[in-house]
Amino acid sequence: MTPGDGEATSWGRVSRAFHRSIAEPSFRDEADQLLRSAKPAIGHGLGRSYGDVGLNSGGTLIRTARLDRVIAADWSTGVFRAEAGMSLDALLQLSVPRGWFVPVTPGTKFVTLGGAVANDVHGKNHEGAGTFGCHVRALGLLRSDGAEHELGPDRGDPPLWAATIGGLGLTGLILWVELQLTPIRSAFFDAEVLRLKGLDDFFRASEESRDWPYTVAWVDCLAKGAGLGRGLYTRGRFSDEGGLLLHKQKRALKVPLDAPAALLSSPTVRLFNLAYGGRPGVEGSRRIHYDPFLYPLDGIHDWNRLYGRPGFFQHQSVIPMAQAPDALRKLLELTSSRNQGSFLVVLKLFGAKKSPGILSFPTEGATFALDLPNRGEPTRKLLDAMTDVVMEAGGRLYPAKDATMSAETFQAGYPRWREVEAQRDSNFTSDFWRRVTREAALEIP
Repeated sequence: MTPGDGEATSWGRVSRAFHRSIAEPSFRDEADQLLRSAKPAIGHGLGRSYGDVGLNSGGTLIRTARLDRVIAADWSTGVFRAEAGMSLDALLQLSVPRGWFVPVTPGTKFVTLGGAVANDVHGKNHEGAGTFGCHVRALGLLRSDGAEHELGPDRGDPPLWAATIGGLGLTGLILWVELQLTPIRSAFFDAEVLRLKGLDDFFRASEESRDWPYTVAWVDCLAKGAGLGRGLYTRGRFSDEGGLLLHKQKRALKVPLDAPAALLSSPTVRLFNLAYGGRPGVEGSRRIHYDPFLYPLDGIHDWNRLYGRPGFFQHQSVIPMAQAPDALRKLLELTSSRNQGSFLVVLKLFGAKKSPGILSFPTEGATFALDLPNRGEPTRKLLDAMTDVVMEAGGRLYPAKDATMSAETFQAGYPRWREVEAQRDSNFTSDFWRRVTREAALEIP
């Protein structure tokens, strides 16, 4: 381990931070030594957070990807323990041929176990499975005083456990994670795609798809009038047929350089949306491998470079069900009227299953996510206007995707944040945490 200074960038490439030290420990004793000297510090996995939750200007960044060893695996029960730097991709390489799958996964497999815990990630199956943290049996947390805590739903320090799940890496360095995997008979999904003519169809399809564990909708954000909310609704479940085969991509695609700004202009996005949403043969049933079904963007390495050198923002919010139809309509009208379209606009319902984490993002309702190319002030004004709609509806934003959230917005959306602050390791912080807990905004009426 040879620490050095340097700049780190978020996945959205808008948030950038110069660190006094960037270190990549390979062994537990190196991590222990590092924590005793690093002030302040934050853990950093594979860098897929879109904003600044994993950045620490002027402090230490502890990259954990080398701490990725298997500790124990019981393939008869699906109980799996590994160092926190192991990626979901590496886990699946081991577990799928043996008939086990991660119980919850985000839209990329290139995240670490520690990152999945720290952001308490969710997936297309939230309505039934809840968040990642709901399936963590135990974890090891190293604090800067050298103490290692073994935490779990039935062991250790309950307040520290609740602050660590979804706690944005602020309670210390997660060393290892023990997870209960889900049994599967096949690596393939039986999937169906339905066409949505408008926003009402999304809610109707969601209601009719209660017995489908995995659901998600792609929406044309530039559609207007009666077509507002048109798109494609995908639902799926693991198949019993097809075999436990790993996905073999002949040749990985890679974005070699930053794309020109014109690639993501409104006319280009409009043409893409019309072509993608209106292409023939898209509706109907098919069997598809889990990799393209769950991780369509992982087939393009460095896809974030498609947004060019200025980078991009992502807005992801959740809105209570009673207010969701009206609020989603307002959000779609905003993006359509301001011609700041996106290739990636996703709608999904969250279920009622609660996470053990204090700062976990999902609550029962509808979640709305879209990427916005960074066009400076107009983009930030649009993000602010969208935030106003979300907060008026009683919703909140997702810290792992955020780069602009104000302290007032964060504290209103996460009223228990002080409980995490009380458990925070005094030598751990991030650019995000400094921004959303600044003293000038500690009190909200």
